[in-house]
Formats: sequence, C-alpha cells, structure tokens
Amino acid sequence: MTKYMDYMISSHPIRIFNPMVDSSRQKVKSLSLVNAGHLPGRTLQRSRAKFNNWAFVMITGGSGYYQVEGGEMQQVEAGSWFCLFPDAVFNYGPHADGYWDEYYYTVDGGRIAEWLEQWLPNPCQVKKAAFDDSLIHRMEMMFMLIDSGAPTNLDRAALMLESFLYDLASQPDRREAGNRERFVLKVIEDLSQSLHTPLEPAQMAARHHISVSTLRRIVHDYTGYPLNEFLHRLRVAEARNILLNTELTVKEVGEALGYKDTFYFSRVFKRITGLSPRSYRNRGGQ
Repeated sequence: MTKYMDYMISSHPIRIFNPMVDSSRQKVKSLSLVNAGHLPGRTLQRSRAKFNNWAFVMITGGSGYYQVEGGEMQQVEAGSWFCLFPDAVFNYGPHADGYWDEYYYTVDGGRIAEWLEQWLPNPCQVKKAAFDDSLIHRMEMMFMLIDSGAPTNLDRAALMLESFLYDLASQPDRREAGNRERFVLKVIEDLSQSLHTPLEPAQMAARHHISVSTLRRIVHDYTGYPLNEFLHRLRVAEARNILLNTELTVKEVGEALGYKDTFYFSRVFKRITGLSPRSYRNRGGQ
C-alpha cells in the first residue's frame, strides 16, 4: 500500500494498492485485481477520461456527477456506485467546490463478460447501494488481502470483489422482495384483524389497492388455502377462543364472526375441528 498526500486529488491522505505479484503464481486466471484505492475527500474531477481496464467505484460520502460518452449527466450521491470501462469516454467527479469519498477496484479478465451477460446491470448507469459498516469492512478486507502480496490472497480478493459486486447488483431485487413480503404480511394481518367486521373480498382488495384476483393469489401463495377457506379457518380459530372464554351462545358466536346462518356456521366449524361448536365447548376444547 502507498499512503500519501496529493492535493490535486484530495486534502486528505489517500491510499493506493498496487499488487506486485507474479501473475503466473495466481490460480484464478479469469479475474485479476489490477489496483485499488481509497480516496477520502476527493475533489479531483476527470474530463474526457479513458481507461484500459474495468473499474468499479463506490461512493460512501459526498456527491458529484457521472457521464458516459457525452450522454446524460447523472447525479452521484453517497450510496452510489458506477463503472468505468474501456472504449468509452468519461466525465466524472465531485461537484465544483465539493468532494466525495471513493473506494475503487480495477480489474481485468474474461470473467467480466459473464458478469455483464448474467447479472451486472447497465454499466453506464449510476446504481444505488446501502454502504453500511459491513460493506465498508468487506472493502477494507479486500485491501488487506491485496496488500499482503501473496498470490493466493490476491485471488481471494478478486473472488471477494466478485461476490461483493454481485451483492451490490442484487440489492434492488432483495429490497423488492422484502417490500413484497411486508405487503403480503400486511394483507394477511388485516384479514386476521377484520374477523369481527367481515369485509367482502372486493372491499378488502380495495383497501390495499389490489384486484380481487391478486388478493386471492396472495392468500393462496402465503397460506396454501383459497381465500374463502382461509377466512373460514381464521373465524373458526377465533370461534374456538370465544367458545372457551365467554358464555355467548353458538348463534351469537357465529353472528359475531359474520355467519348469519347458525347451521352453516356449525357445519363449517365441525368440518375444520371435527366437533360441533357445542361439543367443543362442553369438552373444553379437547
């Protein structure tokens, strides 16, 4: 590692990692780390810059801009990352009188083509990430491996970078999946809490701004039951609790849960529990 001051780049000490390793001793041939660095408080702007290798730049503080081949001038903020690559011209850097904190890794190898084909999103687009302490720790770990000078550690750093970039690229998918799961749980919870004020499927769907068919699919995918059957089972579970803990009649229990026909309520209850409501109460739920 080289740590030094360069006021053209930053008013803070910068770290540059240039691995001095005999490439013939490395076992991973399809991906190699050329260099890496940490530029805290970077103020340097680049105009019409060209590169011989791929580089991946992570911004953990400050803000700036990024432009490829004279295209859209994209905003860069803390929590952004972007690519630099051969055969293109780049304008990028912090805003005038501003700064950003930058980590970068320069790589070479045929493996990059697979990334582009399989999972790396549009390389000309600034991407968002959440650079929490765990991700920054991973970047520092890669620096340590590079700085060791051991060929096997340089291989490990390259593979760690691949995993790191894959995780960054898949963050939006994970967030979308998490949002979808939270929405599904919200719908299921709403159904569970609406037992004493039964709603028609269309009303419940409207509350969540979805169609009835989507509501039915959500319930079936999450519970394994059709919507109506799931509602019956929720109501029967509540009925069991009421029967054992109150003196309400079977008719009153059924009506409280939206069953206007006591005989129908009893049939549903017995189909699910194996006992009639009256027998269930008399046997203390046994």
